[in-house]
Amino acid sequence: MTAAQRKTGAAVFPRRGAAEEFRPVTDTQLPASVFKGRSLLNWIEYTPQEIAQFLDSAFEVKAQAHRGEIHQRFVGKTIALLFEKRSTRTRCSFETAFGEEGGHPVFLSNQDIQLGAKESIEDTARVLGRMFSAIEFRGYSQEHARILAEYSGVPVINGLTDQFHPTQALADIMTLKEEFGTLAGLKLVYCGDGRNNVARSLMLICAKMGVHVTVISPRELFPDEEIRHICEPFAAASGAVITVSDSVEQVEGADAVYTDVWVSMGEELLKEERIRLLSPYQVNDSLIARTHNERVIFMHCLPAVKDEEVSVSVIEGPHSRVWQQAENRKHTIKAIMLALI
Repeated sequence: MTAAQRKTGAAVFPRRGAAEEFRPVTDTQLPASVFKGRSLLNWIEYTPQEIAQFLDSAFEVKAQAHRGEIHQRFVGKTIALLFEKRSTRTRCSFETAFGEEGGHPVFLSNQDIQLGAKESIEDTARVLGRMFSAIEFRGYSQEHARILAEYSGVPVINGLTDQFHPTQALADIMTLKEEFGTLAGLKLVYCGDGRNNVARSLMLICAKMGVHVTVISPRELFPDEEIRHICEPFAAASGAVITVSDSVEQVEGADAVYTDVWVSMGEELLKEERIRLLSPYQVNDSLIARTHNERVIFMHCLPAVKDEEVSVSVIEGPHSRVWQQAENRKHTIKAIMLALI
């Protein structure tokens, strides 16, 4: 990738050496007996082999898109996009991916429906399940996503809750594999708020896929014990090592450094306290140099507050892969929908 491509976010293909290791699923027809009708609320219920199939499909649909191919695999299908929280990449990914395949996405915000207000989540789920082929939910409560899946009778895809962000995590490991050609044995360092949905989801999917993951944050913002206990058996099975530390020295040897905003949606009143706690953990040129790895890449789920959690020099610099990562949201989401719907 040239400096100009990184600055503009121009699309690029994987390097030849990495691409040759991918084994795309022909026309993204994943085994219906395994995937069709299932929901994706987090990655706990999916095996590493199944996650690898999603990745293979994502690489195939990305290659199709770059070749300019047109497919109509969602003709006659509809998806309800429920958004309690605003979004750029998640909404655009779902709408464009579903629409390009001939399906009809319907965006529904809090101002459009009675989600949990005059109507219970259960009743909303029952109604939407009779009208739509699938439901995407982006909101606060993981429990609401679970109820939608239980009562709707159609696949429900978690587009983000306070606990998990599974579609983002799949795009993240796609970006890692695109860059390095493999996942097992890589070291990903997440530096920032270790309790948030992105950090939790990265811990989970990396534990499943054999990626060593280090979370560096102040002790007040360490990942909760629940997610650490969930990840432990998966890490033991894959050989991944999970490290949680308050020392930025742990960034040494990282293949990828990842951060997220310091103040998540709904936590705006905590901004001053978060800046105080997290300022020593900014991803800047000094921290990147501590990796002692010239090939280290920088990742961010976006949106970014430049010169807060990450310096402009890093996010706009040669190590950044954030635009590639953002594009991969669309391809991974399309692969997920093709498998489940």
